[in-house]
Amino acid sequence: MPSIVNISGYKFINIVNPLSLRPRLRNICLLLDLKGTILVSLEGISIFLAGAPSSIEQFISFLKSDERFSDMDFKESFSEEQPFNRMLVRLKKEIIAFDFHFDPAKDQGKYIDPKTLKKWLDSDQDIVLLDTRNDYEVEIGSFKNALKPPMKSFKDFKQVVQSLDPSLKEKTIVTFCTGGVRCEKAAPYMEAQGFKDVYQIEGGILKYFEECGGAHWDGECFVFDQRVSVNPMLEQGDKSLCYRCRHPLSLEDKEAKTYIENVSCPYCFGKTVPKEDSSFMAL
Repeated sequence: MPSIVNISGYKFINIVNPLSLRPRLRNICLLLDLKGTILVSLEGISIFLAGAPSSIEQFISFLKSDERFSDMDFKESFSEEQPFNRMLVRLKKEIIAFDFHFDPAKDQGKYIDPKTLKKWLDSDQDIVLLDTRNDYEVEIGSFKNALKPPMKSFKDFKQVVQSLDPSLKEKTIVTFCTGGVRCEKAAPYMEAQGFKDVYQIEGGILKYFEECGGAHWDGECFVFDQRVSVNPMLEQGDKSLCYRCRHPLSLEDKEAKTYIENVSCPYCFGKTVPKEDSSFMAL
């Protein structure tokens, strides 16, 4: 049995003094020998952690003893090895950068639970699935027949919305991302731009996998840790990362002539690679 529990979760909530929360979270994680990344901001909290089952259980109990986070929901998966190298608790302006005025107390969109979405897809209901993730995530898996606009980062989503066919404003749209955090801003932004019926999957792709498996899905799901991807059974996938550009690689990519271990891959061979932002994480 895998010995490591991986959890991810977030909550948008107005946090008056995020600076005071940081040392408390860091100390409990170090005490419990947990690794991962926690982002804390004025607009909420986002958590990726991994560790022994008992340690994860104690952390969740500690967090939920704070009434602000008592109703937080976590997605769980399992791995044989620790997928993080260190423990980071970071203060950020936004837990997901988007530069859109967002009030956690007011700007919440509509949710659709995974089982209801599956029923809609089973019955061929007239909906549009919109992938709000980055290009390299979409490449390794997405919902079948989903709309997959090209995006280098979530900051491009505003331009994506402006380029969508205006007729989609009258359609039922279901946005999705890994764990839901990006859609918390994507769906309200679309509504502000005149899209009339926009939903987000409650808990994102990972929650859909947990409740519905791989129905209507093709491929795996990129995750922001050393596992690289998980399959619809929430087991570690077969992808790896390029050491140089951090692009996910398939077994076929690693057989290409331009793949040189720890040097280059088909996606960065002969190209200038921007410096990696080690603080980046997304759900």
